[in-house]
Amino acid sequence: MNMSFTIREENAKLLERVRDMVRNEIMPLEAEYQQEIGKGDRWQYTERQAEILEGLKAKAKAQGLWNFWLTDSDKGFGLTTVEYAHFAEEMGKTPLGAEVFNCAAPDTGNMEVFERYGTEAMKDEWLKPLLEGEIRSAYLMTEPDVASSDATNVAMSCVRDGDDYVLNGEKWWSSGAGDPRCKVYITMVKTGGEEMPKHQRHSMIVVPAATTGVEVLRAMEVYGHDDAPHGHMHIRFSNVRVPVTNLLVGEGKGFEIAQGRLGPGRIHHCMRAIGQAEIALEQMCKRSLNREAFGKKLAQLGANYDIIAECRMEIEMARLLCLKAAWYMDQGDARAAAPWISQIKVVAPRVALKVIDEAVQMFGGEGISQDTPLAQAWTHVRTLRLADGPDAVHRRQVARTELKKHTQEKV
Repeated sequence: MNMSFTIREENAKLLERVRDMVRNEIMPLEAEYQQEIGKGDRWQYTERQAEILEGLKAKAKAQGLWNFWLTDSDKGFGLTTVEYAHFAEEMGKTPLGAEVFNCAAPDTGNMEVFERYGTEAMKDEWLKPLLEGEIRSAYLMTEPDVASSDATNVAMSCVRDGDDYVLNGEKWWSSGAGDPRCKVYITMVKTGGEEMPKHQRHSMIVVPAATTGVEVLRAMEVYGHDDAPHGHMHIRFSNVRVPVTNLLVGEGKGFEIAQGRLGPGRIHHCMRAIGQAEIALEQMCKRSLNREAFGKKLAQLGANYDIIAECRMEIEMARLLCLKAAWYMDQGDARAAAPWISQIKVVAPRVALKVIDEAVQMFGGEGISQDTPLAQAWTHVRTLRLADGPDAVHRRQVARTELKKHTQEKV
């Protein structure tokens, strides 16, 4: 098996341009951007926030550094998943990185859905402005009243009534739905009864955010933070009517679409987490060399040499595992790639969380404050251990794959 994690020369040059923009143009502005949150309405962009974000986006777009995530489309750069993984790591080094290059979740996954499964009308109305970075979107699956880690439990009612579907129920952790630019939801609903096979009971439907009966109840807080103006919203649907033409592919195709959407997205998330770990390690090292206590540099105290070494080694191992999963994705066999994606979904956030936590410890009280990006990074990566399937679900999948090698029985 000839497995390669390399980048073609022309794309390596492209990656270097992204790396340069991240380091020299985006990261210097991220603290100022964060300080603007809460000046006035938290759920609207201040004039300076919009100036920073839209200015960076315009610069990236003008330089052709745009929509790298289109790894399997003539609209993109022709990157492989392995190549894009390297880009995702660089973009993950700053909270603004992914959006500046129009590679932010949940838009990337939603754009893939529109491109692969949407009608021409959907592509004109929603895909086109998303590709241009003019609007944002949200993906609504998780529900408050069921264990959504088993997605067959998703219960939002979707009943056909003439030329419409009528939706009733609640969704939460709808990431990005707080953004005033969020104009459309792709929503997982239940269209089939208990008599149907459990993976054919669900569908995906497109719901414009401004539809009558859609009510944003609150922003879900992550360890006390509401992540404004992005937001992870709790939303109620009360007799929401959308045309039957808004259904994607057909009734019962929800899981088929979800798997096509979530596989690449998990690799993107994991590689961005590696980027966050790299920045945390960099900050840890600089702090350990610039700060003194008890007459010594922090690096020379306690087990800090060992801590720094372990962080470096674990980052390297996690990155290689992510690239291996990306390589399997590039082979076109989703079933073969699945256990590797499950492995990285457990390993990458766990490693990143450990490295960020060690960096927090090196900074002391400053590390848990708003004066470094570490606290925000920690809450984001801790959340990632639950998003797109909690650790336990992915470990179960890895174990089942492993056990099947040793038994003919269904595991």
